[in-house]
Amino acid sequence: MASSPPVLLKVYDQIHQFEPLLPRARLDELCLATRAVVEKSLRLQGAASESAREGLREVVRAMNSYYSNRIEGQGTHPVNIDRAMKQSFSDKPAVAKLQRIAVAHIEAEKELEHQMPDQAAVLRSDWLLKSHACLYGRLSEEDRRTDDGHVVQPGTLRTEEVSIGRHQPPAWRSVPAFLARMDEVYGRAWGFDPMLYAIAAQHHRAMWTHPFRDGNGRASRLQMHCALWPLTAGLWSVNRGLARQQNRYYDLLSNADMARHGELDGRGNLSERMLWEWCRFFIQLCEDQVTFMTKMLNLDELKERIRGLLLYRSASGSYQGYRQEAVLPLHHVLAVGPVTRGEFVQMTGLAERTGRKLMSQLLKDGLLVSDGPKGPVGIGFPLDALHLLLPNLYPEAATASFD
Repeated sequence: MASSPPVLLKVYDQIHQFEPLLPRARLDELCLATRAVVEKSLRLQGAASESAREGLREVVRAMNSYYSNRIEGQGTHPVNIDRAMKQSFSDKPAVAKLQRIAVAHIEAEKELEHQMPDQAAVLRSDWLLKSHACLYGRLSEEDRRTDDGHVVQPGTLRTEEVSIGRHQPPAWRSVPAFLARMDEVYGRAWGFDPMLYAIAAQHHRAMWTHPFRDGNGRASRLQMHCALWPLTAGLWSVNRGLARQQNRYYDLLSNADMARHGELDGRGNLSERMLWEWCRFFIQLCEDQVTFMTKMLNLDELKERIRGLLLYRSASGSYQGYRQEAVLPLHHVLAVGPVTRGEFVQMTGLAERTGRKLMSQLLKDGLLVSDGPKGPVGIGFPLDALHLLLPNLYPEAATASFD
């Protein structure tokens, strides 16, 4: 949360004051680390069936919303997000507001994904403004009101001086010039090797410039999500990694605000070494996330997790009609894609009536999904099964909600 400073500690109003915008030394280390992320990400994009990947993207969007809002201290329980997506909102005004913010984030992410420009444009400031507008434009004036009474204006640059902890962002009249300089540096096509350090550096300098009165973190992470799309394809979440290392995230962003550390620390006003450290952390975090998701989508391991889920539910009094005969057809629709209802029943090896009863229960519980009452069935990822199907992906979803 930004606040108006009583005294300006330092006035930033010249664009040279946030140079360098990219690290210049030890780039080979960053590029080498990036190649591992690229290779794993491209392999992951072929994992499981396309319908399974699309179902997983829905889970990741909810995760992105949860973790980005939690970073801002405004997270709501995953169960509440799931309910809000089904238009079920809490009777408690504070909880309902957080639900609406979460849904706005999910819908903004979807809209941005469908309108993404080429890579040269996605790191430009106009896409950052669009990200801010897509999110806050979905909220009522009251839901855009901050704790200090300020109403966030969607996609609008700030018109006042602010301070964020120890950091004094540029004077508000200078923000357009700082953004224009960022566009000169970041607004171009990046090959895979420099892609991640360019995204990381742009994220820091956008946060450092603090172009909006409020919502800078959320908007910047939405922009980052779009910039990473060629690698993630929506299948892994950088927000998950940032939230799980939130203190480190903030510390390294803050360190990259530092002034140059002597003659061996680049030639700009700010520390090149600290910018490099932030970029390296970001690349490592990306590799952690894609490595984790690759393990989650290993088909052999998924088959055993499906078996464990069915075994657990068949022994539980809370679930009815679960049988181990569903392991093979569930694994098939996950790996290959949707099948007709008759094919699913046939793969269970059960009698027609028993197999259809089992299929109906799986549809009711969300482990199977279908576009219509007679349409093909595909794999689903219901929230209450994630802790067994995709353990530790979204652990907060398995905890009790006390809202």
